[in-house]
Amino acid sequence: MSDSPILRIAIPSPLRRSFDYLPPTQGGTSLQPGVRVKVPFGKRTVIGILLELAAESTIPARRLKRIIEVLDKEPVLPPDLLNLLIWGSRYYHHPVGEVVMGALPLLLREGRLNRLANNHIWQLTGVGRTISARELSRAPRQKALLSILDNQPEGLHSRQISQQYKNWQPIMKKLEEKGWVRRIESPFLPVRMDPLSSKAEQRPTLNQAQQTAVNSLLESTGRFSVSLLDGVTGSGKTEVYLQIIEQVISSGRQAIVLVPEIGLTPQLLNRFLRRFSQPVALLHSSLSSQERLAAWLASGCGEAAVIIGTRSALFTPVKNLGVIIVDEEHDTSFKQQDGFRYSARDMAVIRARNAGVPIVLGSATPSLESLYNAQQKRYLHLSLPERAGGAQPPTFRLLDLRRQPLQEGLSPQLLGIMEQHLQSEGQILLFLNRRGFAPTLLCHECGWVGRCRRCDTHLTFHQQERRLRCHHCGSERPVDPRCPDCGSVDLRALGTGTERIEQALQQHFPAVGIARLDRDSTRRKGSMQTMLNEIQQGHKRILIGTQMLAKGHHFPNVTLVGILDTDQGLFSADFRASERMSQLITQVAGRAGRAEKPGLVVIQTHHPEHPLLQQLITHGYQQFANSALKERQEAELPPYSSIALLRAEATAAETPLDFLRQALQTAGQFNSGEVFLLGPVPAPMERRAGRYRAQLLLQSTSRSALHRLLDQWTPQLETLKSGRKVRWSLDVDPVDLF
Repeated sequence: MSDSPILRIAIPSPLRRSFDYLPPTQGGTSLQPGVRVKVPFGKRTVIGILLELAAESTIPARRLKRIIEVLDKEPVLPPDLLNLLIWGSRYYHHPVGEVVMGALPLLLREGRLNRLANNHIWQLTGVGRTISARELSRAPRQKALLSILDNQPEGLHSRQISQQYKNWQPIMKKLEEKGWVRRIESPFLPVRMDPLSSKAEQRPTLNQAQQTAVNSLLESTGRFSVSLLDGVTGSGKTEVYLQIIEQVISSGRQAIVLVPEIGLTPQLLNRFLRRFSQPVALLHSSLSSQERLAAWLASGCGEAAVIIGTRSALFTPVKNLGVIIVDEEHDTSFKQQDGFRYSARDMAVIRARNAGVPIVLGSATPSLESLYNAQQKRYLHLSLPERAGGAQPPTFRLLDLRRQPLQEGLSPQLLGIMEQHLQSEGQILLFLNRRGFAPTLLCHECGWVGRCRRCDTHLTFHQQERRLRCHHCGSERPVDPRCPDCGSVDLRALGTGTERIEQALQQHFPAVGIARLDRDSTRRKGSMQTMLNEIQQGHKRILIGTQMLAKGHHFPNVTLVGILDTDQGLFSADFRASERMSQLITQVAGRAGRAEKPGLVVIQTHHPEHPLLQQLITHGYQQFANSALKERQEAELPPYSSIALLRAEATAAETPLDFLRQALQTAGQFNSGEVFLLGPVPAPMERRAGRYRAQLLLQSTSRSALHRLLDQWTPQLETLKSGRKVRWSLDVDPVDLF
């Protein structure tokens, strides 16, 4: 046995294990779990993370390789975060190397230094503040830069100046040479507000329910607790978050705030910047590698007091964590759908427990899992039953579409109601969760339909670009001028998308500003925020959008919400479909009547008598949730049971089914009878992106029994010969069975 410690290294590979190495011959003084190391791996040199130092290995020391280099003096993953990631690897049965390395910013995964080159902050000097506009009448660009800096006493980072002024560097150099501005070295680039604005921000007066929630949450600071903040749309949940975070920051601690969508972060960020003078770090997938690393480092050293981001922001190191907040906790965006299939909401609870801090799960439509945990007294259930500021809940109205003439998906009754609200100076929001012009392009002569060559689905017609796109695999092609089968030019668009609704409304209301918010119209950086600003300023009176418009936005002038098509969500084989439809309708409806003007929600449907719709508009989401939980209990479905889904895909239809049949047979060796295995069956959309897919469902009323089986079964799956012919993945607690 060697006197040298054995180093357990996590390496990004599909193998569900760590790898043993020996320390380097020199420079191994910084051997702490969480540091990055450079190691030989096969014929390659890769970056890994040190998980632990062990006394011995199952592999003889003479066969172990030495690590090449230790890259860090201090862990890039502190112990609490490293332990969370190891827990996630075990619970979701995913390779530990992919989990641990995937949590790092790209630059750190590439082996770059875990620090940034100093960045510049530019400030006016005393002399610069005395320069009058008259002296710069012939130098408008210098005048503009001085004006920008004059409004920022603490100065601005170079990145912030670039957002306001193009090609500013030569002008700034001249100002520096004149002694009018100074350059200060700054190690990080966190988002920082103008501290003067926080003095002008007035804290709104809390109503009784909000104050009760704040008091209850403040009592739990300094210890672990889970609170479900169940507040109707417009009830002021964000203000509750802000007041909790204020107390956390005042005690010298930090807060993590998770949101489901990138589109929500600018609006929420601005709210936080107006309230706090401390730096705020923003983390989401649209950041550059440098920006993400800057936010990561600012959080880890304690400079950033608040970290706001989407699900991966959960894995940001913080120096002194005080609270975690998960906004819109019900949203499926918190569940990663490929690779490491973790739930950010559920792992956030584990991180809070390990850190001994409170966590707040907020939603107007809580998930059935969270409501169940509240009923079981695992979570504290806090309710905000009324809208803040005296706003009243909207009125609901069902429009029966049967035997009614439709104009591009719009009923005459809805168009008439829209006209009334426009005349009353209200804004209108129309919701349709289907982008593009039409979901199908059809030949009227022979019946040809535009289909994706790689998926079992139709191509969506996008008229403005004259292209057919698959919204599942991303493939696209130009629209054929003639039918590929019969040569006819009579190609017709069937169905309705947001693009078609926009075109129809431009004809009905030519003098009214219209904004369409979907993934197509907000692709360019900053376009989402530009549109939101135009909506807030009243330049756009009619808003059309997909579900990105339904989440978290505050439009005080919206008095009418029209839900154009609910029928597609009323009938589904997915047991979660009714829950999602109820949440979506409730969330969209919540955009109406959030200020002084009353709100109306109009739902177009061919099934006005459907029990789900009747229950929602009569009794609200809470009554639906109680009924749905009873149904889940009788059927032994989550949250009354635990499930996992083994998926496989290959280029041939039978190959994934063959693998899953072998997997099913192998599971019999370890199954005590407490776990039911259902399948294998082809996936509902069997062919996607050119590959055939199949799945095997595991279900048990005992979570521990399910994981005991997975612990023994998963390593065996890696040894199956048929597994080499497929891509397979295991999804624990899946939210999507399709």
